[in-house]
Amino acid sequence: MFKKILIANRGEIACRVIKTAKKMGIATVAVYSDADRNALHVKMADEAVHIGPSPANQSYIVIDKILDAVRQTGAEAVHPGYGFLSENRAFAAALEAEGVVFIGPPSSAIEQMGDKITSKKIAQEAGVSTVPGYMGLIDTPDQAAEIAAQIGYPVMIKASAGGGGKGMRIAWDDAEAREGFDSSRNEAKASFGDDRIFIEKFVTQPRHIEIQVLADKHGSTLYLNERECSIQRRNQKVIEEAPSPFLDAATRKAMGEQACALAKAVGYTSAGTVEFIVDGNRNFYFLEMNTRLQVEHPVTELITGIDLVEQMIRVAYGEPLAFTQQDVKIHGWAMESRLYAEDPYRKFLPSIGRLTRYRPPVEGPTETGIIRNDTGVTEGGEISMFYDPMIAKLCTWGPTRAAAIEEMRLALDTFEVEGIGHNLPFVAAVMDHPRFTSGNITTAFIAEEYPDGFKGATLDPDTLRRVAAAAAAMNRVAEIRRTRISGTMDNHRRRVGDAWVVDIQGETIPLTIKADPNGSTVTFDDGTHLRVTSDWNPGETLARLHVGAAPLVMKVGKIPMGFRLRLRGADLKVLVRSPRAADLARHMLEKAPPDTSKYLLCPMPGLLVKLAVEEGEEVEEGQTLATVEAMKMENILKATRAGVVKRIKHQPGASLKVDDIIIEFA
Repeated sequence: MFKKILIANRGEIACRVIKTAKKMGIATVAVYSDADRNALHVKMADEAVHIGPSPANQSYIVIDKILDAVRQTGAEAVHPGYGFLSENRAFAAALEAEGVVFIGPPSSAIEQMGDKITSKKIAQEAGVSTVPGYMGLIDTPDQAAEIAAQIGYPVMIKASAGGGGKGMRIAWDDAEAREGFDSSRNEAKASFGDDRIFIEKFVTQPRHIEIQVLADKHGSTLYLNERECSIQRRNQKVIEEAPSPFLDAATRKAMGEQACALAKAVGYTSAGTVEFIVDGNRNFYFLEMNTRLQVEHPVTELITGIDLVEQMIRVAYGEPLAFTQQDVKIHGWAMESRLYAEDPYRKFLPSIGRLTRYRPPVEGPTETGIIRNDTGVTEGGEISMFYDPMIAKLCTWGPTRAAAIEEMRLALDTFEVEGIGHNLPFVAAVMDHPRFTSGNITTAFIAEEYPDGFKGATLDPDTLRRVAAAAAAMNRVAEIRRTRISGTMDNHRRRVGDAWVVDIQGETIPLTIKADPNGSTVTFDDGTHLRVTSDWNPGETLARLHVGAAPLVMKVGKIPMGFRLRLRGADLKVLVRSPRAADLARHMLEKAPPDTSKYLLCPMPGLLVKLAVEEGEEVEEGQTLATVEAMKMENILKATRAGVVKRIKHQPGASLKVDDIIIEFA
């Protein structure tokens, strides 16, 4: 077996590979840019080599710098992770020329399958059904619009070397085709160093289901069942699960066999993924093959018990697979929620900054399932604008789909992240969405269910009562602590009242609370009551309670006369007041927010790369005004109403913060 491997990547996937390598007794080498000098993967590895400035195109995707690190450390093999150089044929070939093993497929397979245009042609020749499209290269926006119109709208504009949602746009008309072509090409060049673009028909209402394949160098090619990846935003996967709630055994077998046939056709070895779109009648169409490890591989590992990184290393070393297709089973159900550094309340715009608090749930077996968290950050770490916004993958396993979802709900409520905007509230809300829990999902789920963006979840009446009861019990504990500290009385029990009014989610809930040595009983106006038990103390940011017949976990922040409570995707300002204080509060006026309608504000930290207007110019609603690049994604800012540009505050090349004024209107 290899004695030392280098991981040509960063973040959570670098940490993931290091964990398996350590388990196998293999020494590891990390590489890092300026921005990652203190990163977790650097600390976890046995050695680390600095490879350059923060931008990926000056460090992580510079082949010569990775090769230099290999030479310096004497690494025998390189694991590329995903993204960066993982599907770069030239990189794999360069390692082969150096006599260093690439922990992945042969460079010839990367060349054929890593290129989406070539891969579709090969898939057609191998008898795999494919989506209609134009497989030639496209050079101009006008050509893109012409081809798109011939295929028929809507179309998907895709980077040939793309992945991870980068360089992808859906176009519904000629204008969007031209604009999408430019943005896709720019993103592709920045992310992959390859700006080739192709166009294919966008199948409406599809499911995105992929097959994990595993092949050795001795002729064995297996499929490890499927993953459902339909919960996507801007073609970026957000929630994945295995198996799919939609496939039947016959379709699973047919897709698996086609995926294996395609892998064999190009001499593929290692752990790769063949992606399909599947319509409502379970007809499936080939999309692409990712020759590298997928982000969502943990859910396959959880239902099969197979460590895919270990298998990649063993295959690269030349070992045959130690199991057959008949040995691959489906055990239980697994869910994965991707934690992104993006603000769901601001249309999921990227967020950067310091993680002032980062406390994932404890990994390992629970009473009813398993929790796993693949991460590449630690508390106090910096989330940079230079890389992909994903910072962790929270995974849960349960014996059934419903059990895996419930494990995920509690795990998400337990996950504490502060200092940056993040999407935990959104994925928590999805876990409670009736359409998701029923399994009735497509890639249009987010667009259809959240057409105006995410505004926070609304708790159902039963959950709201449970939270109100919990807040009342917590308030009682806080009031006892306050009176003890104040020293204004000898017997605090006489001063902490029984009657309270809880204002929550627009509702006013009067209640009384009676405490005993084992907990509290909360009684509502209609005579119903809930039993609350907890060991929560004031100042703790996480409250684990038992309310009624079920556990309740909430993130807690103190505010005047109450709490900020977060759970199940809801962010609640909960006020707990005496009846007299509640009555007086109804007469207080609320402060109006400032008027920002005369400004174009930067919605996220990023780089202003383009201005599309000039001072004095009249603009119409929907007109493109500027482009801001953040975390390798281009964000086009458009006018929300007609107006005249009075003053331009920043020019292209400027680094902007959230809410920096870009343009002022007359």
